[in-house]
Amino acid sequence: MDYHDGFRELGDQECLRLLATASIGRMIFTRHALPAVLPVRYVLDHDSAIVVRTSKASPVVVEVDNAVVAFEADCFDEDARSGWSVVVTGRAGLVRDPGECRRLRALDTQSWANPAGETYIRIACELVAGRSLERPPDAEPSQTRRSRDIAHGVCDHLF
Repeated sequence: MDYHDGFRELGDQECLRLLATASIGRMIFTRHALPAVLPVRYVLDHDSAIVVRTSKASPVVVEVDNAVVAFEADCFDEDARSGWSVVVTGRAGLVRDPGECRRLRALDTQSWANPAGETYIRIACELVAGRSLERPPDAEPSQTRRSRDIAHGVCDHLF
């Protein structure tokens, strides 16, 4: 990586701190021998594990139980041309202990889909990597906004 390209590598603790500030990420796993990506709401638990609440009937439950998965969360400000991205790799597993499920229910793991027959997936943060990008001082935010507005106008016109 070119260390003068505006990106900055993040340490493990900074990555975990940033993960705790977001609530939506993407779980990356293998389904039918192919990569699959699922956007999910999550919470970072006290032991730095990622916790996702889902339906027991979800196909992802079978696919990720005791499997190594990746998880990515990020936050970007398009106008400021800045943001961060964190990727975690670790073993996922279903939470089977009823007491632990009760404890997790008290966390902010509410799914937008309101799944029936809920279950929890815990992803251990075994490998953590992240980077941030700050807008270069000579960049003009108005150019970014103008380019985006032009692109949106084209898309609005096409649809």
